[in-house]
Amino acid sequence: MKIFSKLVLIICFINNIITYAQNYPQNYFRNPLNIPMQLAANFGAIRTNHFHMGLDLRTNSQENLPVIATAEGYVSRIKVERYGFGNAVYITHPNGYTTVYAHLNRYFSKLDEYVKERQYKDEKWEQDITFQPGQFPVEKGQQIALSGNTGGSAGPHLHFEIRDTKTEECLNPLLFGFTIPDTIAPIISGLYWYDRRFSTYEPGADGTAVKKAGNVYTANLIQVNSPEISFGIKAVDKANQGFNLGIYNADLLMDGKLIYSFKIDKIHYDDTRYINGCIDYPKFIRDKMGIQHLSDLPGMKLQNYSLPNLTGIINLQDEQIHNIEIVLKDTKGNTSRLTTKIQLSKTSEKIPSTAKTIMANEGKTVTTESAEISFSKNAVYDAVNFNAYEKPDTNPNAASNAIVLQNPYIPVQDEYTLKIKPNRKLTSAEKDKAVILLDYGSDKTVVKVKWNGDWAEGKFNRLGTAKLLTDNSLPSVSAGWAEGALVNSSSLLLKGATNVGDIISFRAELDGKWLRFARVKDNFVYAFDEKCLKGSGAHTLKVTTINTAGNTNTQTFTFRR
Repeated sequence: MKIFSKLVLIICFINNIITYAQNYPQNYFRNPLNIPMQLAANFGAIRTNHFHMGLDLRTNSQENLPVIATAEGYVSRIKVERYGFGNAVYITHPNGYTTVYAHLNRYFSKLDEYVKERQYKDEKWEQDITFQPGQFPVEKGQQIALSGNTGGSAGPHLHFEIRDTKTEECLNPLLFGFTIPDTIAPIISGLYWYDRRFSTYEPGADGTAVKKAGNVYTANLIQVNSPEISFGIKAVDKANQGFNLGIYNADLLMDGKLIYSFKIDKIHYDDTRYINGCIDYPKFIRDKMGIQHLSDLPGMKLQNYSLPNLTGIINLQDEQIHNIEIVLKDTKGNTSRLTTKIQLSKTSEKIPSTAKTIMANEGKTVTTESAEISFSKNAVYDAVNFNAYEKPDTNPNAASNAIVLQNPYIPVQDEYTLKIKPNRKLTSAEKDKAVILLDYGSDKTVVKVKWNGDWAEGKFNRLGTAKLLTDNSLPSVSAGWAEGALVNSSSLLLKGATNVGDIISFRAELDGKWLRFARVKDNFVYAFDEKCLKGSGAHTLKVTTINTAGNTNTQTFTFRR
């Protein structure tokens, strides 16, 4: 049986290599940098609420390295944004693919000038511009930008993607023949199992240690008290540079029969949030552990991920010992195997459901004394015994109790609608400045209220503790220079601040004319250019900011140049 199962796996592996060679052009795209490609993250790596959708290429902890067009084509789009990609270039190629280069500092000179002119024309720093084929053609090997650390980047690097131009699906760039040394098989550090009679969230994961001998791992006999279980694996991949990468392919076999398989070849941005149904989300958020399910959760609808008709759910019909084998592979074919045995012992009672249970694929509205929480049928990935209740809140600006919505460790796919009825009569002015704040532990989300009769309404995609607030506080910015001072640095820095929510609008005028400040996280930066030359004398900078509640503040600063 072991020889047969290994033969099947070898045949599947060879077929996969042939399929990739047929589907994706090999060596058509060159390295987007002039230094060897080294991975800091790969396609499909686990991120909060999304898969990593490309390759993160190391730039030796430096910025402003030349970024190179990987093949001929034309610049079809650029983006300039506070988070996400920061500054990004999209190049469409004649072979049906589009490459994306993100977290850039600058575009090549002609494109950079075009974007700057557009920003001044629109009086808007953030941009999303599309281009026609003849506007900015590029050749393979042409420099298109300088690398950087803009947007949602935690350090200098280049984020690189390959997309299907027609479908806009992100494809795994490691299937296109790039030369990246990788002789290291995936590394397994834990094996977990779940009682699937109700939900993976209750009672949660049970785990066992694994032992390693080469690329073969073993675990002791697992005795379970549920006849219906599934497995999860804690593992990372590595290229030869040593960074922890995501798992590309996993197969689960029971008694030599394949019962589950996933492979991360392509993902659409519309579907990337389904990662929350592919991992043990509570463990990831609470304990920072990346455990990937070797089964389908009932609300996980990611396409092109797992093989059809293989659910990974194990139904134990007897108390015999059964053989389990887990096979992990990277795109280079480096393979690790884990073997163990499983046995059903005395069956425990099934976890009962409650009246407030939210099931996958079934919408539901849950109520408290003064709140309604409405979930769509696509809201949850697995059954949730949803616990919602209220407790007093001491915030002097609170207009409701604190509404506890389960906890931050249960994920939701779709936005849900939260309605809160104020605990006191609000004036029209207070209603106009009302927001809902959702605290989910690691961060907060604040949304402007939409009033539906007497109900304050907002939409969210995380769980936590919510409250209705009235906010009359002003947003502000503080200058990084003394009032009226001579500024000899290369830029002006303004630090943004709000009591509640975010600065949602920022406008700067230098001597009465709009000035291009870039948004860098919570700060605003103007790099001196021809709009404010050295020796140009005294200047007045007027800054207007608006926060989430709609409060507006105008401040004036002076400096000399």
